[in-house]
Amino acid sequence: MVRILKFHAPKMVLALAGVEALLLFGAFYAGLFASWVDTSSIDAFTDYLPNALLFSGVLVTMMYSVGLYHGQALSKLSGVAVRLAVAFFLGLIILLLAFYVMPGLTIWRGVMLPGMVVGFALIIAVRSFAPRVLDMSVFKRRVLVIGCGERAAMIEKLEDEPRTFGFTCCGFVEMPGETRIVSERNVVAQPNALADYVSEKNISEIVVAVQDRRGSLPLRALIDCRLAGVDVIEYQHFYERETGRVDLDAVNSNWFLFSDGFPNGRTHHVLKRSFDIFISLAVLVLFLPLMLLAAIAVRLESAGPIFYRQQRVGFNGKPFELMKFRSMTVDAEQDGIPKWAAAKDSRITAVGAFLRRTRIDEIPQIFAVLRGDMSFVGPRPERPYFVDQLRQKIPFYAERHGVKPGITGWAQLNYSYGASVDDARMKLQYDLYYVKYYGILLDVMILLQTVRVVLWPEGVR
Repeated sequence: MVRILKFHAPKMVLALAGVEALLLFGAFYAGLFASWVDTSSIDAFTDYLPNALLFSGVLVTMMYSVGLYHGQALSKLSGVAVRLAVAFFLGLIILLLAFYVMPGLTIWRGVMLPGMVVGFALIIAVRSFAPRVLDMSVFKRRVLVIGCGERAAMIEKLEDEPRTFGFTCCGFVEMPGETRIVSERNVVAQPNALADYVSEKNISEIVVAVQDRRGSLPLRALIDCRLAGVDVIEYQHFYERETGRVDLDAVNSNWFLFSDGFPNGRTHHVLKRSFDIFISLAVLVLFLPLMLLAAIAVRLESAGPIFYRQQRVGFNGKPFELMKFRSMTVDAEQDGIPKWAAAKDSRITAVGAFLRRTRIDEIPQIFAVLRGDMSFVGPRPERPYFVDQLRQKIPFYAERHGVKPGITGWAQLNYSYGASVDDARMKLQYDLYYVKYYGILLDVMILLQTVRVVLWPEGVR
């Protein structure tokens, strides 16, 4: 993993993005050559360098936004061509706009289109064998786990997930008094000289995954390993880094008090607020015609208000009014009892189903962002009725209100729509991760990947 500010990115994924950026950089000059532009001199190469960098940077960014660096897309080739075509189409629009507003970067279609054709072919070629290369153990961190109980079993299970490319487990060290849950074939007896064992097996990281560490850890041996240059980290930090979520079963009050993260300070809040206002105004201007069409469609389909107003719980538990385009019938909750939306919910209108699927119904929430009740990126705000229930059933549920709620968020990118206590619990694990690590970089990443959620909606209700 490579730490960029507070966010951890897999080395192999970054390497793949770097290779593909270089290929697209070269594809741009291939487009120049195909259009008979003279590129024989160094001056000609440097003259077009800004264009090539912009071409490569925009296309890689769009590839990220449609999920081509997401674990599932990395593990299989099916669907890559479709996503790549969408990414290139979006990139083409952005490049045309960029060249229009920056005359010094003007490039003819006869250059850009051949460059995209060459780039498309090169990326498909790379993606045909990239999963096998990324999955080779020689490129993974070799991890030794101290423990063989529940937390160790979570790591063993995690290794088999399709999105995991960063590590391989080399064994689980059995500790006295701990019930064995991991596979017996992976258990190793506690070595007398842990440092020698780690060196022999070429271990690069040790994860302490023992539930009760009082008096059971081989502290002297772990210190020797640490001094020898081997990373020693706690289970919770490892789990957060590899999954992008928090293991709620391993969280306690000390995690909030002493764990790294949880940004604060006036400068940070000013930057985030400025980011919210800028993005909200840009989206409002860009999608105003679409909002007018949506309003007309809602009004023509059924009688009733165009907008749906509802109380939600916001920052520090303070209630606020949220506004969305109405997507259900007017009598959706005629008995007065709040209900989660279900799959194929009969209360949802035909226009409403389209608005939900494309997320257009969410756009009016921009006004709550401009008022300061919401942020553009953050945990989804929930209704007071459900919050009261979930606080009683899920530990630390109220702590998700430590940041402003958002229109889009980390949980929405990584988990489908939640309509039960179990779903709420899973989404809370992503929300707490965001509460701990949020910042401008993570917000930008979430904003970009929202494109993936809009174009390929999963679990929308």
